[in-house]
Amino acid sequence: MLPLSGITVVTVEQAVAAPFATRQLADLGARVIKVERPGGDFARRYDTAVHGESSYFVWLNRAKESLTLDLKAERDREILDTLLGRADIFVQNLAPGAAARLHLDPTTLQARHPQLIPCEITGYGTTGPWSARKAYDLLVQCQTGLVSLTGTPESTARPGISIADIAGGMYAYTAILTALYTRATTGTARAVTVSLFDALAEWMSQPAYYTRYTGHQPPKTGTHHPTIAPYGAYKAKDGKEILFAIQNEREWQSFCTDFLARPDIQDDRRFTTNEARVTHRQDLDEIIKAKLATMDSKAVTTALDKANIANTGVNTVHDFLDHPVLSDRNRWQDVLLPGGTMQALLPPVTMDGVEPRMAAVPSPGEHTASILTELGYPPA
Repeated sequence: MLPLSGITVVTVEQAVAAPFATRQLADLGARVIKVERPGGDFARRYDTAVHGESSYFVWLNRAKESLTLDLKAERDREILDTLLGRADIFVQNLAPGAAARLHLDPTTLQARHPQLIPCEITGYGTTGPWSARKAYDLLVQCQTGLVSLTGTPESTARPGISIADIAGGMYAYTAILTALYTRATTGTARAVTVSLFDALAEWMSQPAYYTRYTGHQPPKTGTHHPTIAPYGAYKAKDGKEILFAIQNEREWQSFCTDFLARPDIQDDRRFTTNEARVTHRQDLDEIIKAKLATMDSKAVTTALDKANIANTGVNTVHDFLDHPVLSDRNRWQDVLLPGGTMQALLPPVTMDGVEPRMAAVPSPGEHTASILTELGYPPA
């Protein structure tokens, strides 16, 4: 028995945020019925990288059942309502206003189905001046200021993954678990709402506080940390980059004495505190670069390890795929696809005695007939 066995989730979802939340429920044993439009979730067509399937879709939709319905048709809405009468959780991330037009907003649903926990994922919230505005991941990254922190002084860059969608999906997942606990302990099913903007705004708190109370935002520093120094990637003599991080004064002293062989700079007024080191980052970088110019990358990592300074090479995605922390711990598991088999990562949280469900990724409408039969509809 998985922890969420017996819990039924119905989801009218698309793209990334809601599917990410519901896939994690499926991993823990919930029955997740994904309601797709005829033709399927548009995320199925983002690419064809994984045996003809979208890399986004196979990441987010394993262990789900696919039911295709046209929610503009009255009979299909009736089917959905029948299904919701048997469900514990309903999740949707439809475009602004669409849920209300389909009578799938939390207020309407809870009046009809008091046992149901509705979860609504929006772009900018259900109230306020931007509630009707479309929101995609990169747009939200721009609105929260994240993109202005990413890149180098010469150019702005998009982070390489869908951070706003992932943040929204994670908060939706934890909110649903909290609502399930609340229902179990009080008997009351409470609706939850999450916006991508609010989720990423929380993740932006540190640079927001720094900017509000210093009057200027952290600079774009590439691979270097904007408010901790030294913390970033430096080139060794052979041209390879080594990233290392100094997090406290004990590490700083060890770095000066054991790696740089410059105990004298520990007490240099430019470098005696982290704030001072950030202010005089250019001077400090010149000292570090001069040292690394005399050492190849292997010698750098050996010396940093000896000084007990955290360090790493800068991996490519290919390097990550073969990482021993994944392979030696059997973190890759086979998952069936409509067109073959893929290797997928296990969920990051482990629980004693629980093996997450790594079941197949469905084809569009694969479970429509079986679900309708279960609901009592005739074969026709």
